[in-house]
Amino acid sequence: MTNQAHPDFAPRYYTIEQTLRARIADLQPHDALPSEAELAKEFQVSRMTARAAVMRLVADGLVYRESGRGTFVATPPTRRRADSLIRFSQEMRAQGKRPSSRVVTGQKRAGRDTELSRLRLKEGSQIVAITRVRLADTVPIALERSAFPPSVAGLLDRDLVNESLHEALQDLGYIPTIGHASLSADNASALEAELLGLDPGVALLVEQRLILDQHGNPLECTESRYIGNRYALDVTFDVQHSEGPAQS
Repeated sequence: MTNQAHPDFAPRYYTIEQTLRARIADLQPHDALPSEAELAKEFQVSRMTARAAVMRLVADGLVYRESGRGTFVATPPTRRRADSLIRFSQEMRAQGKRPSSRVVTGQKRAGRDTELSRLRLKEGSQIVAITRVRLADTVPIALERSAFPPSVAGLLDRDLVNESLHEALQDLGYIPTIGHASLSADNASALEAELLGLDPGVALLVEQRLILDQHGNPLECTESRYIGNRYALDVTFDVQHSEGPAQS
């Protein structure tokens, strides 16, 4: 949460920020905000000051920037429980959003060592590699790089722009059943920023997951890189207590 300044000593960017917060409350997701030049003119400040105000809103997830286009009102972040994997398409529809994907690449290629190890494939094996940008209401949410065993090559013939990949797998006889995921954070590379319509260096939530099929065989090895202020994971946990005397 952005620190609040005392109104009697508010810097200029804070005044602009608070004005924009009030305006955003009356706007719809994806409505455009004034440009930095327009804000600078309206509030009689430098563009650097106007940019500082906007970046505070970006940091709080209230707006997002698209290179070459401008600044727009953000939708509330998509949320998912960390202990469950719901299909992205199902997850978006449950929130009243229209899911879709932009396929960046879909091909059979030689597997990398890490992919072969996680999929339990022999050295030199081919894999099915699919990279997609996942969208909700046409807004990019995540960049997803997936690797599959060659037995599911039929995926490459499916409509992965509009169709759920997991539903396609089930049609091919493979049921995603159980999985394991690990979470970390990273900053968007130049390529990732271009694919997601971001500025390079924007914070990303990174999820590495391995999913097994109904027979316990590795089915999908995926890295999903979510835009930090458009996606969130909710975590439910138990509090473990020590067995010894209570510690202060």
